[in-house]
Amino acid sequence: MHVMREVAHAIQSLSEWLLGKQEEDGTWKFCFDNGISTSAYLIILLRTLETENSDDEALIRRLHDSIIRTQQPDGSWKLYADESDGNLAASVEAYYALLFSGYSDDSSPTLVNARAFIRSRGGITGVTNVLTRVMLAATGQIPWPAAYSVPLELLLLPASAPLSFFDLSAYARVHLAPVLLMADRNFSVRTSRTPDLSALDARRDEDGKNGVSSESAPGSSAQPDRGPGELLAAIQAGISQLAALPGQLHESAVKKAERFMLERIEPDGTLYSYASSTCLLVFALLSLGYERRHPTIVQAVKGLKAMLCVSEGRLLMQNAPPTVWDTALIAHALQEAGVRPEAPEIRKAASYLLAKQQRKIGDWGRKVSHPVPGGWGFSPSNTRNPDVDDTTAALRAVKFLRAEGAAGREAWNRGLYWIMSMQNHDGGWAAFEKDTDDKLLTLLPMEGAKHAAIDPSTADLTGRTLEFLGSAAGLDVKHDWIRRGADWLTANQEKDGSWYGRWGVCYLYGTWAALTGLAAVGLKPSHPAVAKGMSWLLSVQNPDGGWGESCRSDISGRYKSLGASTPSQTAWALDALIAVHPTPPVAIDRGIQRLLAALGERDWTSFYPTGAGLPGSFYNTYESYRYIWPLLALSHYRNKYGEKAVKPE
Repeated sequence: MHVMREVAHAIQSLSEWLLGKQEEDGTWKFCFDNGISTSAYLIILLRTLETENSDDEALIRRLHDSIIRTQQPDGSWKLYADESDGNLAASVEAYYALLFSGYSDDSSPTLVNARAFIRSRGGITGVTNVLTRVMLAATGQIPWPAAYSVPLELLLLPASAPLSFFDLSAYARVHLAPVLLMADRNFSVRTSRTPDLSALDARRDEDGKNGVSSESAPGSSAQPDRGPGELLAAIQAGISQLAALPGQLHESAVKKAERFMLERIEPDGTLYSYASSTCLLVFALLSLGYERRHPTIVQAVKGLKAMLCVSEGRLLMQNAPPTVWDTALIAHALQEAGVRPEAPEIRKAASYLLAKQQRKIGDWGRKVSHPVPGGWGFSPSNTRNPDVDDTTAALRAVKFLRAEGAAGREAWNRGLYWIMSMQNHDGGWAAFEKDTDDKLLTLLPMEGAKHAAIDPSTADLTGRTLEFLGSAAGLDVKHDWIRRGADWLTANQEKDGSWYGRWGVCYLYGTWAALTGLAAVGLKPSHPAVAKGMSWLLSVQNPDGGWGESCRSDISGRYKSLGASTPSQTAWALDALIAVHPTPPVAIDRGIQRLLAALGERDWTSFYPTGAGLPGSFYNTYESYRYIWPLLALSHYRNKYGEKAVKPE
């Protein structure tokens, strides 16, 4: 069979299958698997709140059973399949949740094996993951780490201070506010059912030889030339300028932290639409004296339960349902595949997306000179925290509405203006906010601060934005601000020709975004950055014709092969090569054959996490990605090459 016939058949099959999965409201609802952490947090939270009803009991049991299903033979839990030694933080979270649930006890084989693994890796004191340690401290299992005693008065500092709370990234702020509040109050809560995790302390009978201090453990944020002291000095310098007595300042800071959280609760009760920050919110409210049945807490828990999802028979807690993101991506991919905008499925998706365009100025507006709302967020409940990637995805999907009346034109213009207004001064684009890149904040004495504390320009966001502006908005490097974005990308290319992607795994993701973006705005295949990027992609193609990168890349800071090909990463690499090559070389045809074969396979590579959250701590498996990106790459292959791609039988 000719290659193009196979491609056409695959496009039709994928399109029909996706069209059949659309919900009545026009959305696509796929799961967003973030590992076991959020499921463990929900068990710990529900048990701490001592909810006594049959629905919660059944929910806890199902979460317990789902966590057990992912335990490894060595007793550990992993963040991704090729993680070499298991993950200590995830294993501690799983152990704690399973024991707290009451459906496993410390003599069950699951927990005996888990306990042996945890102790062999340094025990509970070896955990460096911030959220894990916060959950342990908030429930009385470990003391509050001294490193988290950042002055709460940080929230009071004005934008004119050397540092202010709003210099942190949006996602850091909504997690850090409740953490600083709890740490300030040295808060912990225990119930009659709270288990004792002292058996996880490897030092109890080994004289401390495995009791690694988390402050000095590998992966801590300490740096040889600068340290947290420099950051704390900047904060204290700002505090000293505040005109109030120390006691009054502190009380004002407590009130400010409480108000900060309450003002950012979404209509569904969640904090900024994230499960992780919502769990922290509930514990922080308890630290302020809120009763466990307070309406704000009850609503927050209700919002959390609405984020549950069943994937591959497992109940899991999503950190944020990806409904807006998936709906935008699928509606666009279907149109690229040949589904007409007039089709009822596309119309329904577009109507849903238009209703989700945000019309209020959120925190993002603080650094924009003339803020006009018009972005989109990731989740259905997200009304105040739009991001650049979701906005360009939504605009691609509803592009056809520009020619159909004032409402469509207004939505398009608002979205386009919002994207333009979010360009950083360096020419690139970040995820959530503009010019939030003060590297001093990466010195926060918490693991992951280097990546979570700031929201700088990234190759993936900049590349995807340029691709939208070129392909959908018809702009190119003749426009100064587009040229600045392209210049940022070429200046931030890695020496080997790749680009690092912040929100996907990892160098394949960043290189795909950069190459498709540069091609869309007019850079030729002969441009040195484009040519070097193509060469790098070809150099990491697998023997089977596909591509696959390990999550280990973001920890090591260089490309790490997975040793196998994944559908989404193969599709990204192909899409980049298709965007640049006027005719398909052999490498593309080999990749297409691998991608076609992958569509009929269902193994661990189909579920490997190719979304990134925080290096070494948080990775995401988008259930939709093994359909969306192959459909898009195959459609671009057919649309660009047509009969030129057909080879003799």
